[in-house]
Amino acid sequence: MTTTPEPVTIRDATGADAAGCAAIYAPYVRDTAVTFETDPPDDVALAGRIAAAQERHAWLVAERDGELLGYAYAGTYRLRRAYARTAETSVYLAPEAAGQGIGAALYRALLDRLRELGYGTAVAGMTPPNPGSAALHRSLGFTQVGAFTRVGRKFGRWHGCDWWELPLAEDVAEP
Repeated sequence: MTTTPEPVTIRDATGADAAGCAAIYAPYVRDTAVTFETDPPDDVALAGRIAAAQERHAWLVAERDGELLGYAYAGTYRLRRAYARTAETSVYLAPEAAGQGIGAALYRALLDRLRELGYGTAVAGMTPPNPGSAALHRSLGFTQVGAFTRVGRKFGRWHGCDWWELPLAEDVAEP
């Protein structure tokens, strides 16, 4: 008999989620080139990032029975004023959450929030090869629009970055 997992709750992150987010993120930093960050941030640093994201963008978490399973957030793409309606997005999952649709649910909720906040475009960068992330972005309507072949150096070698874009809304207020 197959059991269906309990539903996942997606909600706004708070500073109390920082340690859980840091625990999810640390293996990505230490063991992969998925992120070009080289030192895992601690819970204090993540609390600051959560607070900053909540000011103008969003940081959402997914949890089941009080266990943090993943998070998605958006932040500033670039500082020039003309970019103000474009947000850079990212999602990270705990290993046990993979393959359950949690990443897609988190990302959909994040994109909906960005639309509510008046953003017109979402962009995402990913280190190739990352077929799972590419499939997720494609399933949500993102299109790959470019690729750098050697922009991040980690683990003694160069890595590229593929750039993806999703139109969120056509008519948005000028920044």
